[in-house]
Amino acid sequence: MTVPIREGATVALLRDVEHDVEVFMLKRSTEAVFSPGAHVFPGGRVDADDHVDAAIEWCAPLAAPSSIRLAYYVAALREAFEEAGLLLAYNSDGTLVRFDDPDAVERFSLHRKAVHAGDASIGEVCAQEALTLAIDRLVLFAHWITPEGAPRRFDTRFFAARAPAGQVPSADGYETTSGVWVTPTDMLAADDVGAVELILPTRRTLELLATFRSVDDALAGLAAGG
Repeated sequence: MTVPIREGATVALLRDVEHDVEVFMLKRSTEAVFSPGAHVFPGGRVDADDHVDAAIEWCAPLAAPSSIRLAYYVAALREAFEEAGLLLAYNSDGTLVRFDDPDAVERFSLHRKAVHAGDASIGEVCAQEALTLAIDRLVLFAHWITPEGAPRRFDTRFFAARAPAGQVPSADGYETTSGVWVTPTDMLAADDVGAVELILPTRRTLELLATFRSVDDALAGLAAGG
C-alpha cells in the first residue's frame, strides 16, 4: 500500500548558554506511530487551519518572499506551541509575548489545550489575545522527505528560531512525554552510546547546530546555508 506524503514543519528552538547553544528537544511517546521514543524538535504535519491562518492577518510580514507557502511557517509555530508550550508571537506594541504572570500562564495553558484538541486554531488564539505570529523570526534551512517504508511519510521543512524569553517549555504529555534543553554536542554524544534515539534528519541538524557557539551565529549561518 502506498503511504501518502504529508506536508510537515519542525522548528529547532535555541537559546544561548555560556560559550555554546542549547536546543529544546522532546521525547516522543513510545505509543506514537511515527518515530516512537525518539528525541525530536517540535513539529508535525501542516493542517488545513494552518493554510487558513496563513492567509489572514495573524502573520508578521517576511523581509523577503519565501520559497514555500506561509502555512509551513504557521505550522512550525503552532507545533512549537502545542508540543513545547512556546509561542513566538508579537503583542500589539511589537514586543514578543511573555508568560510572566500566573494569569498569563493559566490563560495560555488553556489556549494550548484548545489548539492541541482542535477546538481552536492558532489564528483564533491570536485574535483573542491581539497577537501576530512571529513568522519573521523563523529561519528556513532544510528540507527532508521521509523515505519509503515508514508507516507515515512527511515532506518536512526545517526551521530554527531563538526561543522566546519569559516562557518555560514543557512536553504536552500526549505526543511527547518529556523535554530538555541540551547542547547539540551532548545530545549527539548520548545518541552515540545509545542513551537516546535520534532519526537521521534530527541528527544531521544537531551536527550542523554543533558548529555554532551562539544563537545569533547559528541563525545567521543557517540562513546563509550552514
